[in-house]
Amino acid sequence: MTKKVLITGITGQDGSYLAEFLLKKNYQVFGMTRRTSTSNYDRIKDIVDEITLVSGDLLDEHSMTNAIKEIQPDEIYNLAAQSFVPTSWSQPVLTGEFTALGVTRILEAIRNAKPDAKFYQASSSEMFGKVRQTPQNETTPFYPRSPYGVAKVYGHWITVNYRESFNLFAISGILFNHESPRRGLEFVTRKISHAVARIKLSKQNKLHLGNLEAKRDWGYAPDYVEAMWLMLQQPKPDDYVIATGQTWSVKDCIQIAFETVGLNWRDYVETDQKLLRPAEVDVLVGDASKAKKILGWQPKTSFKEMIKIMVEADLKIEKAA
Repeated sequence: MTKKVLITGITGQDGSYLAEFLLKKNYQVFGMTRRTSTSNYDRIKDIVDEITLVSGDLLDEHSMTNAIKEIQPDEIYNLAAQSFVPTSWSQPVLTGEFTALGVTRILEAIRNAKPDAKFYQASSSEMFGKVRQTPQNETTPFYPRSPYGVAKVYGHWITVNYRESFNLFAISGILFNHESPRRGLEFVTRKISHAVARIKLSKQNKLHLGNLEAKRDWGYAPDYVEAMWLMLQQPKPDDYVIATGQTWSVKDCIQIAFETVGLNWRDYVETDQKLLRPAEVDVLVGDASKAKKILGWQPKTSFKEMIKIMVEADLKIEKAA
């Protein structure tokens, strides 16, 4: 029998890759999208005829209950959120509504409409924030440093709470940064790959960035969506850290990106104080040994390969523009 899946945030980076991955596994894929005046189906344009889009909103529990009641999905992946950290300072309440309370609404909808559905919550390494130990694993205490991180901590613990209180198969994947050519232009890796492509084609002169020393554990999004799926195939619900275990600085990212097109980054990059965060997260590095042992998961794509893929994809886009 064909399994049915509902993905919130299907038009985002992770949602689009997950939808493609599950179509290959012969799932019937449903994606929840918010009603907006302009549709943003760019990332799913190649598969839009193979999936079913349903209207729903994390701010509206009724819409989610209706969708779940109608679809009766076997698996539900909650990938929708206000996910850009700097925006969470200018829109902290909205971030809380989507990224924190939105999780409770969807869990309530599952409890009432399809309690045997398996639920995946997208937790984030930003929950570790001001880190208590390095590397970070499933037992590292959280100390979020942004309204986004705080909201994600709530989403994480409410998922644990519903699992323990109502016996739901509800789990969280604590994913460290993961990037791809489908990353939004506001995220630093994509901001870099996009600017490098434009600079190479003489469409742009300079790249302005904030903290070049910030370090992250960066992986490749298509590798990470496989981990999400693997978590829901386990006999018991549990939470997992997904990471590469290696850190790279923003400066490393710049260097590799400019090298890909044969340019010296020092000629083009300028730092801008206005782009620094109010509270910085300095170093995040994950320990994914539990996922490797239990899920048999491994990252397949190296950081250098990923940056190269992103720069080449942006060159292609900019040449066609």
